[in-house]
Amino acid sequence: MLSTNGYRLVQLRKFLAIALLSVILLTLSYLLIVFFQVWLNSARDQARPVDAIVVLGAAQWDGVPSPVLEARLEKALQLYDEGLSPIIVTTGSKQIGDRFTEAYAGLTYLLERSVPESSILVVVDGSNTFESLSATANVLTDRGIGNKVILVSDPYHALRAKEIAREVGLQAWFSPTDLSSSFSQLIRETAGTSVGRMIGFRKASNLSR
Repeated sequence: MLSTNGYRLVQLRKFLAIALLSVILLTLSYLLIVFFQVWLNSARDQARPVDAIVVLGAAQWDGVPSPVLEARLEKALQLYDEGLSPIIVTTGSKQIGDRFTEAYAGLTYLLERSVPESSILVVVDGSNTFESLSATANVLTDRGIGNKVILVSDPYHALRAKEIAREVGLQAWFSPTDLSSSFSQLIRETAGTSVGRMIGFRKASNLSR
């Protein structure tokens, strides 16, 4: 027969086990909801008239856009040709050893396709989405252009990019490329979005350094 102390210890262990299980189930439920939101937003094209079209950066090879960046630039060019905005913003810095930035690669690509230089803003500050969008918001404000933007990136990026944009003061919609999103990309975005919502996307961006 258990002593009083032994009985209390058993009850405490049961309580802790139930509490831990509850936390795990709540966390998994929350992550499942965020995953669904990420997936749902990846399938939406919210293109509409705005102040600027913002191309989120991706890899470039010595000034030549990678296929991922090229797909984003082509989407932005399509929106520009449809008259949804007179301004395209190219973003993205460069990796150590690179001669050119992602933003510069975007600039040259668009110039070669007859977009006038006066219609392109180049924002090289920022090594991640938060920093790039924060710098973009500052440039748009400084130039008096307005804060309504279409973000162009891969589909899986939609939800987190829009929430980051709101945090830095942009009113954002999203228009995805035609590239498909893998399950691992959706999972990664689920984690990134969840962390950003809990601690703020500025702090979350610092964690990825």
